[in-house]
Amino acid sequence: MPLADPSVLVDATAVPADRGGVGRYVDALVAALDSDGARLTVVCQPRDAELFTRLAPGSRVVPAAESVATRTARLTWEQTTLPRLVRRLNVDVLHSPHYTTPLANPVASVVTLHDATFFTDAGLHSSVKARFFRAWTRASLRRAELNIVPSRATADELVRVAGADRRALQVAHHGVDTERFHPPTPEEVAAVRRDLALEGTPYVAFLGALEPRKNVPALIRGFARACQGRADAPALVLAGQPGWDGQVERALDTVPHRVRVIRAGYLPFEGLAGFLGGAELVAYPSLGEGFGLPVLEAMACGACVLTTRRLSLPEVGGDTVAYCGVGAGDIAGALGDLLDDPARRSALASAAQRRSKEFSWAASSVRHREAYGRAHVLRRRGR
Repeated sequence: MPLADPSVLVDATAVPADRGGVGRYVDALVAALDSDGARLTVVCQPRDAELFTRLAPGSRVVPAAESVATRTARLTWEQTTLPRLVRRLNVDVLHSPHYTTPLANPVASVVTLHDATFFTDAGLHSSVKARFFRAWTRASLRRAELNIVPSRATADELVRVAGADRRALQVAHHGVDTERFHPPTPEEVAAVRRDLALEGTPYVAFLGALEPRKNVPALIRGFARACQGRADAPALVLAGQPGWDGQVERALDTVPHRVRVIRAGYLPFEGLAGFLGGAELVAYPSLGEGFGLPVLEAMACGACVLTTRRLSLPEVGGDTVAYCGVGAGDIAGALGDLLDDPARRSALASAAQRRSKEFSWAASSVRHREAYGRAHVLRRRGR
């Protein structure tokens, strides 16, 4: 049980329309908090009002003004209008789920900091983005009563590189939406294969934005090496939103013609279970994650997963996923070993699916409510 049961406003206005990792976090958390009986208000983009009303039928949903549609407008609204809205709605805690928060917040503040790579691996982000999120991470660590982080690894990094007070960090692992991410039916797998023109062709799956942190160029090169001399070579399917990693195209240019790499782009949510669970294996050789939600989602789909030991990923995968280094040669060797060993792939897939059940949004909701209660108490005591 939380230390107190304050009323909470979740600012969901930063959630993008395409529902990447942050969007899935906010949507699932709001639904779990509502189901858990939290006294919840959700402020959102007007386009999301119907969605949050459906996700949280017992909560108050307040659409923000249309002026929050652009990033600059949203940040201006956050600093000026949101504090007034907090007062008017008479809540006890403001939860800002994506780094930024009002500097003049009239109530207890809880901020989610998703990772520390803006400090540790700034080159993996655009320079503007890295500076922006470093500044806001420091501001949130300084001003918020509590900061929620999705893993112990992220907490450790924030203490190390940003001077965070560990007592002001609450670890709340993400969960997995088992309605969307589950071992697929044969029909779900067949539908994805048909849509991708992969009937009868095995494939290795990648799901995520094509940004430098995901290490996709090394995956492409490693995959091409693993396919050398392989008569039954699978295809590599890259699914997800296009990012800003210019090295992806250069890596694709080096792939031999007989090696098939498919850029599938954005896949609808209803097809993800079939895509992940229908793959020979899911490769996610990330250079670092605050949590690693795509790994957990693949595990829940009963997939054999290959990832790295960077930051939080072993915290999620444990001993139920395969690990490799981040270089193309390391990836090639690990891919080849797994493709040659169907029994190991099957054993890992089964173990990963069982482990995924240890991560639930209900459990995450409990940890968030503990943070809200602690923050409320700290605010009342004047910290």
